[in-house]
Amino acid sequence: MTDERPGTAADRARWRRYLADERAEAAVYRELAARRDGEEREILLALAAAEGRHEAHWLRLLDGDDSGVPRADLRTRMLGGLARRFGSIFVLALAQRAEARSPYATDPDATAAMAADERIHGEVVRGLAARGRRRLAGTFRAAVFGANDGLVSNLALVLGIGATGVPASVVLFTGIAGLLAGALSMGAGEYVSVRSQRELLEASAPDPTAREALVDLDLDANELALVYRARGMDEGDASEHAALVMARVRAAEQLAAPTDALTVSAPHDDEAVGTGLSAAISSFLFFASGALIPVLPWIFGLSGTVAIITATVLVSIALLATGATVGLLSGASPMKRAFRQLAIGLGAAAVTYVLGLAFGTTIG
Repeated sequence: MTDERPGTAADRARWRRYLADERAEAAVYRELAARRDGEEREILLALAAAEGRHEAHWLRLLDGDDSGVPRADLRTRMLGGLARRFGSIFVLALAQRAEARSPYATDPDATAAMAADERIHGEVVRGLAARGRRRLAGTFRAAVFGANDGLVSNLALVLGIGATGVPASVVLFTGIAGLLAGALSMGAGEYVSVRSQRELLEASAPDPTAREALVDLDLDANELALVYRARGMDEGDASEHAALVMARVRAAEQLAAPTDALTVSAPHDDEAVGTGLSAAISSFLFFASGALIPVLPWIFGLSGTVAIITATVLVSIALLATGATVGLLSGASPMKRAFRQLAIGLGAAAVTYVLGLAFGTTIG
């Protein structure tokens, strides 16, 4: 027995539970590392090794007896299953939330270092998840907002038209027209938006041919510092940075400066912006898929109140799913985001439905 107290039966049960969770979390990180390479793989393996140290702490308290260790909690087991099958950004987002829920800060048997580890692990996983979010940002934003807009706008359209009492065929063709018009508009708008954003970023990038002038600059005047000041550096830092660049140019006797000589901050991230065509296609398809759901009852021959209720239920399920997805990827509460999405979507549809009833009564 080590110098740690043996603990009560309740303590030992808690230690066994922690031991199971640490083993499962380490397995999650190893599964994720198996699907990565380079720096991300090294970071994930380091996290797994840290969880292994925590595992050793609980095992030491248990005198090395790991008999009777329960299964890990449901969330961690789900993470492991997702990591084995997908290894996706969703797993990292969920792992971020799991690290944030660590009980070690208030547990008397966990060391301060272990509690600190868990907090820092949350930030490490947040950083890894942020990399994935940047890779998804362009097309994912178009996909999520496209689907949500299609759900809400077409539900509002068919409910508003349906409430006026027009025939089911009119509601159906109105919904299909809304689907096509909205999807084309969203796709075109997304293409223009992303292309414009990329063009603005490209216009802000340094002119590569300007590097050729650096070798002939006056070392005393050194107007290169003005470039850095114009790009956001303060005067002192700009002068120091310019002197360093000029020294590199002179020492190497180059005919041109390094390619990053005129760059102050890191180059813009093309992955975060996405491409105009991919964003447009994603926006079109996801708007169309979202807008199709409210029309399904009329496509399958339903009409009147039954069709309206069915469309509302189908759209509600889809809104909950898109809201939860955004919550997962942002590391926030999936349920909170899901119900917020539902409230906003149904609120907008309810307004048009009431207006449709009013117009239907007036027309009648």
